[in-house]
Amino acid sequence: MKRLSLTNRLTLLFALTSAAMLLGLGLVVNTLVERHFAELDTEALTGKLELARNTLAKVRSRADMETLPQQLNAALVGHPGMALVIRWPDAATLITVSGEDSPAKQLMQTRVRDDATPVRQSGNDGKPYLRMAATAPLEFSEAPPAIVDIALDISHHEHFISNFQFALWLIVILAAVVSGILGRFAVRKGLEPLRAINHAASAITANRLDQRLRADTVPVELEELVHTLNMMLGRLEESFQRLSDYSSDLAHELRTPVSNMLMQTQVILSKERSADEYREILYSNMEEFTRLSRMIADMLFLAKSEHGLVAPFNETVDIGQEVRDLFSFFEVLAEGKNLALVLDGEGHVHGDRMLLRRAISNVLSNAIRHSTAEGEVVVNLKRTDDDALAIRITNRGDTIAQEHIPRLFDRFYRADSSRHGSAEGAGLGLAITKSIFLLHGGSISVESRDGVTCFELRLPPNRVQDGNWTAPHSIQSRIPAVSTGASE
Repeated sequence: MKRLSLTNRLTLLFALTSAAMLLGLGLVVNTLVERHFAELDTEALTGKLELARNTLAKVRSRADMETLPQQLNAALVGHPGMALVIRWPDAATLITVSGEDSPAKQLMQTRVRDDATPVRQSGNDGKPYLRMAATAPLEFSEAPPAIVDIALDISHHEHFISNFQFALWLIVILAAVVSGILGRFAVRKGLEPLRAINHAASAITANRLDQRLRADTVPVELEELVHTLNMMLGRLEESFQRLSDYSSDLAHELRTPVSNMLMQTQVILSKERSADEYREILYSNMEEFTRLSRMIADMLFLAKSEHGLVAPFNETVDIGQEVRDLFSFFEVLAEGKNLALVLDGEGHVHGDRMLLRRAISNVLSNAIRHSTAEGEVVVNLKRTDDDALAIRITNRGDTIAQEHIPRLFDRFYRADSSRHGSAEGAGLGLAITKSIFLLHGGSISVESRDGVTCFELRLPPNRVQDGNWTAPHSIQSRIPAVSTGASE
C-alpha cells in the first residue's frame, strides 16, 4: 500500500481527534440528558404518589371514599399517559384512575414492588412506561393499608433521546469531515516552511554548495533542522573541495613523472643511441617508476586506512630505540647540514612497530630538511598527565604561516609551493603520519612560531604498555609498511 503523505496523515489524525472529542462530549451530554429526564419522570411519579397517599389518608367515611375518584382524576389533569390504581393487598382493585390515552387496564394487571422503586415496563402497545407503587394507610373502618400503583408514559422522552442520539452521530460525522477539510488546509499552510526548505534545497547543486538555508524565516521547531542541513552542506562543500583539490593534485603528480618518461623516451628514440645512453635513460625511467610506485602505495595505504582495512599489529614497541635507529638512518642527511640529533626520554607503547616507525620517520625527515644549518633536531618522549605518551619533534627553521597549519596534513599539500613537483616527495608523508596515529587511536598536532616548529605525536593511555588493546573486528587485511620515504 502506498504510504500516506505527511499532509494526509496529519489531516486524518486531526479529523479522528476532532471526531473523538465531539463523540466524547456528545456521550457526556447524552448521559446527562437521559439522567435529567429520568429524574423528571421519577419526580413526577413520586409527586403524584404522595398526592394519592395524602388523599387516601384524609378519607374518614364512605362518603369521602365515593368522592375519592373525582379528587384523583383532578390530580391527573394535564398528565396524559399517566394511570393510577389503588388496590387492596389481596390484589382486589379499589379505584382505577387513568389519564388520557393511558393503557392502565393492560399495564396494571401485573404487580410491582410497593417500596416506591421506579420500574420500567413496556405496555401492550409497545410504549415504555415508568411504574411506581407504595402502601397507603386508611383511617376508617380499620381497613388494611391500600397499595397505590402509578404509571407514566415516557415514550416522548425516549423518542427525544433517540432523535438526539441520531443528531449526535450525524454531527460527529459531519464535524469529522469538516475538521478533515479544515485540517488539511491548516496542515498545508503549516507545512509551507518545509516546502520552502525543499525548494531552497533543490536549488543547491554540486556547483552551488556555498548556498545555505535561511534559519530566520522558518518556525523555531525547524531551526534545528535547518542548522543541521546547513552543517551537512558545509561538510559536503568541504569534501567536494578537498576531492576537487585531491583530483587536481593527483593528476599533476602523476603527470610529471609520466611526462618526464615520455619526453626522455621520445628523445632517445629520435636517433640511434649507444648502449650506455639507453642504459642511462632506463635508469632514469626506473627512478620515475619507483616514485610512481611509492606514490601509488602511499595512496593505497591512505585509502585502506580511511576505510578500516588496515589492521596494525599489537606488539610492544620501544619508541626510544626506534628513534635511535632513525637517527642512524638520517645521519648522513643531518651531517650534510651540520645538524645534531638529540633524543630526550624513553617510552614503550603497544602498537604496530613498522607503522609507528614510518610515521615518526616522516616527521623527523621533514624536521631535518627544514632545519637551519648547524642547529639541532630534538625528539622528546614524555608521559602526559593522562598517562599518554607524547612524542615531540622540534627543530629551528622557517616559521610555518598560520594559514598553512590546518592543511599540513592534507594529501599533496605543501606549505612551500616552490617545491611542488620536486623530488622530495609527493606531499603524502604527513597525511600518512596522521592516518597511522589515528589508526592507533592517537593524534598529531603542530605549532610553529618565532622560527621554532614542534610536531607532537600522541598515543592515548589505552595504547601504552600494559594497556588492553585489540584491533577492530571489522578490519580484514593489513598493508605492509612501504619504504621509509618521507615527504611533506
